[in-house]
Amino acid sequence: MSHQALWSWSALKIRDAVRGKAISATEVVKAHLDRIDAINPQINAIVTLVPDLALAQAREIDAAIDRGETLGPLAGVPVAHKDLTLTQGIRTTFGSKLFADFIPTRDAEIVARMKAAGAITLGKTNTPEWGAGSQTFNDIFGVTRNPYDRSKTAGGSSGGAAAALAARLVPLCDGSDFGGSLRNPASFCNVVGFRTTPGRVPIVPSENPEDPLPIAGPMARTVDDCALLLSVISGAHDQAPLSSLAEQLFEPPISVGAGPSKIAFSADFSGQIPVDPQVIDCLRRVRACFQEIGCEVTNDCPDLAGANDAFHILRASSFARRHGEGVRRNPRDYKQTIVWNVEAGLALTNADLQRGLQRQADLIERFRVFFKRYDFLVTPVVQVPPFDAALEYVTEINGQPMQTYIEWMQSCSVFSVTGLPALSLPAGFTSNGLPVGLQIIGKSRADLAVLQLAKAFETINPIWQQAPVF
Repeated sequence: MSHQALWSWSALKIRDAVRGKAISATEVVKAHLDRIDAINPQINAIVTLVPDLALAQAREIDAAIDRGETLGPLAGVPVAHKDLTLTQGIRTTFGSKLFADFIPTRDAEIVARMKAAGAITLGKTNTPEWGAGSQTFNDIFGVTRNPYDRSKTAGGSSGGAAAALAARLVPLCDGSDFGGSLRNPASFCNVVGFRTTPGRVPIVPSENPEDPLPIAGPMARTVDDCALLLSVISGAHDQAPLSSLAEQLFEPPISVGAGPSKIAFSADFSGQIPVDPQVIDCLRRVRACFQEIGCEVTNDCPDLAGANDAFHILRASSFARRHGEGVRRNPRDYKQTIVWNVEAGLALTNADLQRGLQRQADLIERFRVFFKRYDFLVTPVVQVPPFDAALEYVTEINGQPMQTYIEWMQSCSVFSVTGLPALSLPAGFTSNGLPVGLQIIGKSRADLAVLQLAKAFETINPIWQQAPVF
């Protein structure tokens, strides 16, 4: 069989075709390597490629099929891992020149689970230095460009993953999210990114395993493929204290849910957060889709007072813990925005930390009450469309100045503070062809319900099928 178009297939279609011997895992890998060779130089999404390893893994899977062995749920599916994620024997730089040649001796737990499920590793995806900021660039590999407009950013910090998915270089990627690092690039690149409930996917190893703000999660082009990866990487781990969640079954195909849902819909956060008119217009155009699938839709948004302050305090504290010593020794080893974030964390007083925790607690309580009236909240993912790749970050929205490199991402970060599951889903395009995503926020631990609503929306609005043109 010609392998020319295999790079456009979904992960589920590849998995089932390999199992059924309609195609071989080797054909699949060769097709994706050819696609990477042709397209990746234009967008710089995959920064470390391991073709020999990938072909060896593919041949092992083909041999196992010939022997009649039982296959894992990702057998034959190509994947790429974020360059923050440890991969044994494969360079992992964290986007930092300090680790430009670092080769780990172990896999992160999510990588180990994907390998055990039969996934084939093609390489690593680009990320900003230490995953800081929603614009993917660093001093080692440079900038990752948006497949829909190469003059624009792919977002971040999982920008390499989102761009690779959109460009059909791989069907599945892992990502991570602190203040929007899965959701922002998914929105900018017309793919799916799921910030799951903290602990749903164990982060092992971790320098601070009890911190609920950083999460690892799945990225894909479709909801079913996202669920497929989540079914593999979720589950408890004895080194991840937040992972003791009741198990949920995420195996696709995801059902569209039972019965009507009550949705709070806000294209502009009721004026609490500035949003570009192009984003507002795009979301308002798809509001009726939720009514079409049987949902009761009400324009509403919870009170977000104090959420941004809480996030800034908690993030600064986290950066000071992780990078404080390195910045003290030699600040020139870090980009300026990281130095600023670390210094902000080091300057925090006990009163500041208590204020941040109290505002987080107040926000969580307001959302608990809010979700007594609704099943979901739907909002923009990002406050702006993809912007010029030469800019480090957005400095103003609708005439309102952004004071820091993370303030323009409040639309994601305020929901990180709540601990609620939040998924970025392709919604549409601006008038000049730039992707816009919508964000589905669910009730506490309702990850499966979020996927079900996303699947229902995707079924009647399959905008993900609009691929970039190269």
